[in-house]
Amino acid sequence: RRTDREQQAEAHAAIPNFSFLISNSQERGFWKVPMEDEQLLLRQMPHSVEAEQAVLGSMLIDARCVPEVIDQLRSDDFYVRQNREIYDTIYSMFNYSLTIDPVTVLEHMKQNGVYDENTSRGYLLQLMDTTPTAANVVEYIGILKDKTLLRRVAEAAGDLTALIQQGTETGQDILEAAEQRIYAIRQGRAARGLIPISNVLIDVYDRLTELAASESAIPGLSTGLTDLDRAISGLNDSDLILLAARPGMGKTSFALNVLLHAGKFSGKTAVFFSLEMSREQLAMRLISNEAFVDNKKLVTGKLGDEDWDKIALASAALGRSKILIDDNPSLSVADMNAKCRRVDNLGLVVIDYLQLMQSAGGKQRYSGENRQQVVSDISRALKIMAKELNVPVVCLSQLSRGPESRTDKRPMLSDLRESGAIEQDADIVLFLYRDDYYNEDSERHNLAECIIAKNRHGETGKVELQWLPEYTTFSSIDRTHSEY
Repeated sequence: RRTDREQQAEAHAAIPNFSFLISNSQERGFWKVPMEDEQLLLRQMPHSVEAEQAVLGSMLIDARCVPEVIDQLRSDDFYVRQNREIYDTIYSMFNYSLTIDPVTVLEHMKQNGVYDENTSRGYLLQLMDTTPTAANVVEYIGILKDKTLLRRVAEAAGDLTALIQQGTETGQDILEAAEQRIYAIRQGRAARGLIPISNVLIDVYDRLTELAASESAIPGLSTGLTDLDRAISGLNDSDLILLAARPGMGKTSFALNVLLHAGKFSGKTAVFFSLEMSREQLAMRLISNEAFVDNKKLVTGKLGDEDWDKIALASAALGRSKILIDDNPSLSVADMNAKCRRVDNLGLVVIDYLQLMQSAGGKQRYSGENRQQVVSDISRALKIMAKELNVPVVCLSQLSRGPESRTDKRPMLSDLRESGAIEQDADIVLFLYRDDYYNEDSERHNLAECIIAKNRHGETGKVELQWLPEYTTFSSIDRTHSEY
């Protein structure tokens, strides 16, 4: 399989002669080529010369087609080198707002050093003559994009076959590589390479324009907790947000708060991977949160008529929300990544919790290594997943027993359990602390502190929250609640 498109285009032009050589040599008895090998030698990567010529012809016939073509196609969508050179010339002229017609294109081809005295002029005229009508340029573009997609898939398949033949990777590694390549193709992101800063600046400008026009006060996804949103600018795409605390502080409740708010108000799908609690337990927590019914009543089933009415209303609201739950306790990052790629309009991923996850290579791969290395690899894989999916990933984590031995039991970054790599990979690290958990006589009864220990988007600090234990939920301090 040839990967250089120029060699492929040249080989395509030479194929008639090559076919003649094969047949002539076979007739003279010099050598024999099996039918399967002959077909392999003559095989071409998917492309459509006619569609490429029709697109270029449309641009030359009617310059009004140029913006639409440039918006839809890139240089490497053209398989034949000569067509690609003509497109690059037109693209450059369009960037400088120059007049585009056969005469000006030929002149700029000369300046760019891609002009052939014998063929270029005649080929441009041929492009215009063979193009049925510029009105169908959208259909021609569709054909080219489909052929490009087929080439990307063929290239990915070839790369995977080469990996398998090398024999240096496990089946799990090959499967993960395959999922990444196919997902990249589906997202329109073929193999990543060096990108000019000018392209990045355009994306940044578009993002700034979008933020300026937005009515939201924060750039990221809202957590539903106003003070926290202001402090961390919401949950931003491609960020790994680590939420850590000692057992009993309300990590899962906090995560469900964020999940519920995103599922109800963001317009996007929120996914919750629970490696600790069953889906039924999670649903009960969400109902208690939404209906403001005491969680103990839900657990015991001791519900009054008013409670049933609240549960019915809450269930209807939850049913309309875009929340997906997976309670498989043996998931790896690769498994989660694969599941999330198949979710339409994904907006948020929440994982409860990191220390229960399997390594990317399964149980056997790290049998001889310590757990710290496993957690390091998992945290790195989570950050990569957040970037690939381009959504915020909230991962819960346990803390070591360090706070228990200190007078001030507020968590610190050094308390992150089993791996300092978690601290490095996370964009935001949040700790939950409730003083009344340790001191029954505390004046700060049912008050929680959300400690922002790391924040790549701003300052660190502390946000106070209201803890509502009967509903297993958090709220902003300034928020008042009245039961309905």
